[in-house]
Formats: sequence, C-alpha cells, structure tokens
Amino acid sequence: MHISVLNLLKIKKEIELKQLNKENQIEIIAVSKRFNLEQINPLIEIGHTNFGENKVQEAINKWSDIKKQNHKIKLHMIGKLQTNKVKYVIPIFDYIHSLDSLKLAEKISSEQKKINKKLKIFIQVNIGNEIQKSGIRADDVKNFYLKCSNDFKLNIVGLMCIPPISKNVDLYFGKMLELKKLIGVKELSMGMSADYLEAVKFGSSFVRIGSKIFGPRS
Repeated sequence: MHISVLNLLKIKKEIELKQLNKENQIEIIAVSKRFNLEQINPLIEIGHTNFGENKVQEAINKWSDIKKQNHKIKLHMIGKLQTNKVKYVIPIFDYIHSLDSLKLAEKISSEQKKINKKLKIFIQVNIGNEIQKSGIRADDVKNFYLKCSNDFKLNIVGLMCIPPISKNVDLYFGKMLELKKLIGVKELSMGMSADYLEAVKFGSSFVRIGSKIFGPRS
C-alpha cells in the first residue's frame, strides 16, 4: 500500500478518536499543491475525493482531465485568491476557502453568473488580528457574511482560519467555534498538519493536510 494511503488512513483513525460529534463527517482535504499525479493517484484510487491547491495554473494543468473523468473529485482553493484569477478558478474549483474582501466577493459573484455555477465558499477570518495575514477581523465577520449572502448571493458555507503560530491554538479554534454559532454557518475549515487534532476538538469539519499525508515537498 502506498505511503500516502497509509498516512491518510492513520489520520482518519486519529480524527475519529478526537471528534466531538461522531455523526458529523469530517472531510480531509489532501493538500496536493506541488505534488505530482504519481503521488496523488494512490489516494484517488482508494476513493479519496477532496484535494487542495493554491496555484490556479497548477490546478488547471493537473486536474482538468481528472475532473472530467471523475465527477466525485472536489477541488478546494486554499490559497490567497486575487481578483484577476477568479475567472479561471470558478470553472475548475468546487470550494473557495479564502474569501477575504468585498472586492473579491463581488468578482466571484459576477464570474459565477457567467457560467451559472455556484461554489461553496468559506470566509477567511484573521482570528489573531495579524498584520501579515489576510482575512476579516472577528468583529466584522457577521456584517461581512450578511453582505456576501444578501448583496452578492454567495453560497457561504463556513469560516476558515490559519491561527497564529502559538502553543495555545485552542484559544483561536474556540473563538472560531463561537463565531460559527453567532453567524449560523454550518462548516469550519481549520487545522493543518501541525494542529488538525486540536481543530477537530473544536468542531472543524474540513481539515487541510499536506505534508502529513504526502511527505515533505521538494
């Protein structure tokens, strides 16, 4: 069995032991950026469907043919998204995890209408108020969500965060869970290779794991 498959199965087991609500399905996004199809195919062969990319051109090159052949594959845009790339993102991706401005919301809305396709979208929250990170401040998330849903008719399914590098990630994941309840969205996208088990304890429904599945990137 391929090492990435063994790693994925191990991660699934760990998550089952930690998750709050056993009824809820926790989706593991295999972050496949900078990994080639030879490394990705073993996961597709065992039926894994959620993959994450952060470079639009790489995603198009890598996934266009696969997605035509396998309609179950769900592609997640997990990187910072520039407005000039949105028209290329809408056709191939199924989820956007990094909505971080009204300008971007407006662009997504107009490009979706052109091809009559609605993506599932997460609002990126700058949960640690870090200057170097994108995202909406926690205090502004509710108003931002209402504007995106009502004015731009976006399908906002949840909130996403990348917490500060800190020993106390629980503090930030706890705040995200409170925000989710306040706004009334269904999903939380939080937790990566270093902290996914902590994220799961706080109700994360999508975890974004790369190196822990595929090994180090070249």
